[in-house]
Amino acid sequence: MTFGLVSMNSPSLAALTEAVKAKMSRVSLHLRFTEAAVEFMKKCAAFAFKQKCHDAGSIDTRFLNHFKKIHIVDSTSWDINPLLKDVFPGSGGGASVANCKVQFGYEYLSGNLSFYEITHGTAPDNGYSSSLPGKTKKNELLIADLGYFRIDTFGQISKKGAFFLSRHHVASKVRNVSSGKLIDLHTILEKATGDAYELPVLVGLTKENQVACRLICLRVSEEIANTRRRNHLKNAEKKGRTPSKEFLFMAGWTLMITNIPAEWLPAGMVRHLYRLRWQIELLFKQLKTTLKINSTNTAKEPRFRCELLGKLIVAILIQRVHSVSNIGLWNKNKQEVSFDKLYKRLQERAFIIVLLLIEGINKAEDYFKNEINRLVKNCKKEKQNSRRSTLDFLQFGLSQDVENYPLT
Repeated sequence: MTFGLVSMNSPSLAALTEAVKAKMSRVSLHLRFTEAAVEFMKKCAAFAFKQKCHDAGSIDTRFLNHFKKIHIVDSTSWDINPLLKDVFPGSGGGASVANCKVQFGYEYLSGNLSFYEITHGTAPDNGYSSSLPGKTKKNELLIADLGYFRIDTFGQISKKGAFFLSRHHVASKVRNVSSGKLIDLHTILEKATGDAYELPVLVGLTKENQVACRLICLRVSEEIANTRRRNHLKNAEKKGRTPSKEFLFMAGWTLMITNIPAEWLPAGMVRHLYRLRWQIELLFKQLKTTLKINSTNTAKEPRFRCELLGKLIVAILIQRVHSVSNIGLWNKNKQEVSFDKLYKRLQERAFIIVLLLIEGINKAEDYFKNEINRLVKNCKKEKQNSRRSTLDFLQFGLSQDVENYPLT
C-alpha cells in the first residue's frame, strides 16, 4: 500500500500480490480492505508524521530567520469514481459528481508536511481557513492564497503574536488607519510610480472585525495585466456583466496584505517571500505525477482510503529525506535539492525498498544509508548565472553584488 503502489505504473490487486509473492489471491486482498484497515493506515500515517530527524535543523536564510515556523497552506483535488459521490461529492454539472480534496500544510523551514486532511471536493478552502489560527503559534508565519482569505482568520493570527501574508481581493475595501475612511486605491495607484507602493490600512467591514496591516501594491508586467483583463472580460460576459474601468485598471497590480513589520520585510521583498507558496505546488505536482494519488479508480471506499493514505505515507517519508538533505546542502553550500529529481529517483527505487522491507527493516535502513548521499549528489538543482532562486533572494536580498551572491 505504500512503496509497492508507487513502484507500479498501473497498480492492480493481481499485480500487488504477484509482485511481493504474497500467499493470497487478489480476491483475498480485496476483502482485506475494511474499515479496520483504514484505521490501521491512519495510525501508520500519524506515526510517520510524528517521527523527527535528529539534528535536522532548519533553513538558515536572512529574511526568514525572524520566524519560528513558516506554514504554507493549500489544497489539491481530483475526480474519482462516480460511485463514491455520496462520500466524496463533487460539484456536478459540467464537473465530476465525485471529487476528493486534501488540505495540506507544509512547514518550509523544516521542509516537512505539518498536517493534512482528506475531505470532499465541494468543501471550500475559505471554510477551512477558520481552523488555521489553531495551527499557528506566536512568531510563526502563515502564507496562503486568495482561497483562504478571511479577515477574522488574520485577526486571530495577529492577536496571537503570529504573522500572515496573503493576496488581497482587488474589490475588497480598505480604510485609513487614522480616520477610518475608505481609501480610493484606484486614484492613488494611477499616480503611483515605481514597481511597489505601500500604505498602512485597516481591512474588515466592521470596527470589531478590522485588522491593521500593511497593504503592498506590486505592479505586474503589461503582459500579465492584459491576460488578467481578458479573463475578467470573458468571465463577466458569461454572467452578463460589464467590468468597470477601475476594476480593469487594478488588473495591473497585485495586492498583498501582511502584518510583518517593514524592517523585517521591505516592500520589495514581499513578492519573493510569497513565492515560497510555490513549494507546495511543486509538492502537489509530485503527488499526482510521481506518486499518482489521483489514479485510483476503485468504487470501494475503504480501498480508496487505504491507497490514498499509503501514498501519503510515502510522501511524508520522501519529504523527510528531502528536508534533511536540502537543509544541509543549503546551510553549507547555498545549494538546493530538487523536489522533482528526488521524487523520481526514489520512485525508481521503490520496488527495491519494498523487497527490503519485507526482508526486514534493518536491511531497508542500511540501503538508505548507503544510497542517500549518492541520491543527493545527483538531485542538486543546477545554478543558473542568469536566474536567481527564491531562496537566493531571501538570503542575499535584491542586491546584484556578485561578492554577496555566489553564482557557482
